[in-house]
Amino acid sequence: MEFTAKYISELVHGTVIGDAEVKVNTIAKIEEGIPGTITFLGNPIYEKYIYTTKSSIVIVNNDFTPHRKLEPTLIKVENAYQAFAMLLEIYNKITSNKTGFEKYSFIDESAKTGERVYVGSFSYISKNVTIGDDTKIHPQVFVGDHVKIGKNVTIFPGVKIYSHCVIGNDCTIHSGVVIGGDGFGFAQSADNNYKKIPQVGNVVIEDFVEIGSNTTIDRATLGSTIIRKGVKLDNLIQIAHNVEIGENTAIAAQTGISGSTKIGKNCMIGGQVGIVGHIRIADGVKIAAQSGVGSSIETENEQVQGSPSFKVGQYQKAYVTFRNLPDIVKQINELQRELNFLKEKLGE
Repeated sequence: MEFTAKYISELVHGTVIGDAEVKVNTIAKIEEGIPGTITFLGNPIYEKYIYTTKSSIVIVNNDFTPHRKLEPTLIKVENAYQAFAMLLEIYNKITSNKTGFEKYSFIDESAKTGERVYVGSFSYISKNVTIGDDTKIHPQVFVGDHVKIGKNVTIFPGVKIYSHCVIGNDCTIHSGVVIGGDGFGFAQSADNNYKKIPQVGNVVIEDFVEIGSNTTIDRATLGSTIIRKGVKLDNLIQIAHNVEIGENTAIAAQTGISGSTKIGKNCMIGGQVGIVGHIRIADGVKIAAQSGVGSSIETENEQVQGSPSFKVGQYQKAYVTFRNLPDIVKQINELQRELNFLKEKLGE
């Protein structure tokens, strides 16, 4: 499909500078653009490429002023990065807009599916599942009994969703995600053996959540493990039973959150963070990468770092001392030698 600069400018609420009828059919990086592609300039560092790019259209900010002649047509917008992101989303929907049930998919007769639903080959939709309009389930996905999936959800290959879990609207779940596996619940007996505690709750994922590849979200022992609206989860994250993550919180890869911890809204958690169970983290908290959180963080918008974690300013001061420890030890040893020498002299 081809789109004119005029049509694209209407989509992104921009102004065309140049040939409004020039057409493009794909997207490119500004330094790799060829005729028929559209790209964008959001970071001034890349401005040099706008004078050499072969792309037919470049989206730029309203305040962009060229310093020499340009070949491509420009579309000026308030925020070039956001406008291009909007185009990417539209482009992605067009290129992945499959519908219908492929030949080797299985859908139980009790399942209910909305309009324009896609289910790929070798996917298994179990009993009493509900799937909303415009949802895309790619090949090799398993959906357990009584699962509810909302509208406009994209589920990529290899996802496993256990029984009774709930997925909201406009969610994206990437390959290898497991939703609703058993929580790590065992009771130690007198002879040091472990008796499994049945995990009979579920997982509830609200609207506009994105979950990265190979992330696992355990079902609750009782009740629900809850991922609130707008949460963004990176790849390789472990979320244990009965955890609750507040709205619009973002968590980077390889973070592990232990059972029954409650995380507030608008938090930012760096990669490889470890969080113990049964604590609370206030709204707006920022946790630096590789931190270990061993107790509740009660103050909103707090920034912490380290393992165990504490206020980031204190951590940075302590780290300066830590880096200087070899020199400090050396100075202490020298002072000790001088003290010993003085003691020997006084003893004479």
